Amino acid sequence: MFGIAPFERRNPDFFDPFDDFFGRRPALPTFGSFKTDVRDEGDKYILEAELPGFEKNEIKLDVLGDMLTLSAEHCTETKEGADKENKEEAKPPRYIRRERSCCSLKRSFDLTGVDTDKISAEYKNGILYMELPKKQPDVPQTRRLEIR
Repeated sequence: MFGIAPFERRNPDFFDPFDDFFGRRPALPTFGSFKTDVRDEGDKYILEAELPGFEKNEIKLDVLGDMLTLSAEHCTETKEGADKENKEEAKPPRYIRRERSCCSLKRSFDLTGVDTDKISAEYKNGILYMELPKKQPDVPQTRRLEIR
């Protein structure tokens, strides 16, 4: 990751009055992507995707033909409106600066040569593990013919 030194200031934003007050903004990752490792285990591929901060129900895996689309969306919500128990209006937090809100990631992978019916996935400690078994080549069956 670049720009990790907290005392270095680059590209000041003259239009943001709080830029000098809070210091330099952290470098944000490229929008819409995430790091993925794919390894060949002989009879299968193992895909590992880094998705820290996401819950399992926020991740979607879709297979359409020979394409796997991995998407994840996470939003922090502020509750607005009346609280049901207290019947009082709940006020949203008054942020001076808010850098965490919504994040949406999406990436597609080619599944040519993968048996899509046997794909399995597990999400553990911020990493999505997928097992993608390779298609077995069709071996022609031999049969013996009877002579009459």
